[in-house]
Amino acid sequence: MKHITKYVGLDVSKETIAVAVAESGRGEARFVGTIPNTVEAIRKLVRQLSGENVRLEFCYEAGPTGYGLYRLLRAMDLSCFVVAPSLIPVRQGDRVKTDRRDALRLAQLLRAGELTPVWVPAEADETLRDLVRAREDVLEDRLR
Repeated sequence: MKHITKYVGLDVSKETIAVAVAESGRGEARFVGTIPNTVEAIRKLVRQLSGENVRLEFCYEAGPTGYGLYRLLRAMDLSCFVVAPSLIPVRQGDRVKTDRRDALRLAQLLRAGELTPVWVPAEADETLRDLVRAREDVLEDRLR
């Protein structure tokens, strides 16, 4: 049985997620659309992209939205990479950034194997990190 791999690039923001898919092979990546950033919408997207003998691989840029999406996809037994924006290869002269273009680019680079994932902290580590940052903010406020 032949397996098909779909590489899914996600451009995540607080309210929405832009979705692009690049299938294994050399075909063009396609923009699927923009979905709400909710658990239900993400589960529906996974159902739509899934199929018999289809393997899904997801990636998105690390950012202020945190690692909740990563943990959700991993809980669904799906492959997911979080990539640092500074480690994403950029073409010279490519200055226009839109959600759609970013999602398409992520899908293409994931398929090509050109993305370097970052370490995703466990929830306890992330909580401790938030506590340390809050403490530093309070100390700065006190000094002011």
